[in-house]
Amino acid sequence: MQIPYELILGWRYTRAGRATRRNGFISFISGVSMLGIALGVAALIIVLSVMNGFQKEVRDRMLSVVSHIEIFAPNGAALPNVPQTMKEVFTNRNVLGAASFIGAQALLARGEDMKGAMVRGINPEQEPGVTDLAMALRDNGLNRLVPGGFGVLLGSDLAKSLGVREGDQVTLIAPSGQITPAGVVPRLKQMMVVGTFNSGHYEYDSTLVLMHEKDAAKIFRLEGPTGIRLKIRDLHQAREVAAELASTLTGDLLIRDWTQQNRTWFAAVQLEKRMMFIILTLIVAVAAFNLVSTLVMSVTDKRADIAILRTLGASPRSIMGIFIVQGAMVGVIGTLAGLLLGLGVAYNIDVIVPALESLLHASFLPKDVYLINRMPSEPQRADILPIAVISLVLAFVATIYPSWRASRVNPAEALRYE
Repeated sequence: MQIPYELILGWRYTRAGRATRRNGFISFISGVSMLGIALGVAALIIVLSVMNGFQKEVRDRMLSVVSHIEIFAPNGAALPNVPQTMKEVFTNRNVLGAASFIGAQALLARGEDMKGAMVRGINPEQEPGVTDLAMALRDNGLNRLVPGGFGVLLGSDLAKSLGVREGDQVTLIAPSGQITPAGVVPRLKQMMVVGTFNSGHYEYDSTLVLMHEKDAAKIFRLEGPTGIRLKIRDLHQAREVAAELASTLTGDLLIRDWTQQNRTWFAAVQLEKRMMFIILTLIVAVAAFNLVSTLVMSVTDKRADIAILRTLGASPRSIMGIFIVQGAMVGVIGTLAGLLLGLGVAYNIDVIVPALESLLHASFLPKDVYLINRMPSEPQRADILPIAVISLVLAFVATIYPSWRASRVNPAEALRYE
């Protein structure tokens, strides 16, 4: 099969300018255009992969602590009929586990240090069925939470900020006080630290306190659990399952899935991702449209060649095809190079970033700001394919006008001064 001469000449023009024709090096201008496209595509892939990884890492660590769905009574009151509600939730085939809980807020004090805490009273037997954190602590912490023992498990960062460790005493201050002849005074309870946990999510490691459900009921003066936490088969169907439960459960109950608990954060991440895609696509567009100047200069340089080809019978369409091939080859090579560079960095970012942090003696992700302390990355086909297509389309569009100008060159006028 004979290769069309448009492809042969287009490729030859891509790899050799007039000054470097003999040794076949890539012309400087074409090389700069290729490099710009490659860097733009690589930047897009790396940034979107890191944002995907960041979102997945935070989501997974968050879901190791929170449940997929929560059912609770209005105003923080105790659920009226926990056994009946438990029975009803398991009629839904998507529910894998359920655990009752008491949720409240309190202050935790140790000496002069005082921290706000999110208290969760749990059933140590049921909790491993709904969260990965409880599963990991089942034989190393949860078994120490016994009714009447008033023991607590603290997040590692909360314990560190209070300066306590296993075996120390802390004071829990309930928000609602008790009435005495001297007025309303806060309720205080000495608690024993029976262990700590590290979920990898700073928000929970710095605020969460786990205790036995019955101890929490006594401290906060509740008749029973304030809610039920559920684990379902597919976390991405949490919203649909919550809607199904809302229509089947009896009683005045509120239902919330995990996407609603952190709706603002997830919406902000999605908005950031879209804006970064648009901004970095403009970088690719600028690099792609550098091809316009490249091809205009190439057409000017090749006017005599164009005239000779026209006198030998080449049609305007063929001349246009030669320069379209030249520009398209720059776009294809630049895009492929960008894909290789971007994917190479994205898949090895867990090695590259620690090396840079060690070299620069800096931390790129302080966990008290970014919730996690390592740079995650998750390249996704849904991001990579559009990036490659957009880069190729922009490169092709940039070739149209200079190629059309090449096809309009008048042979007689071009050869007049040659």
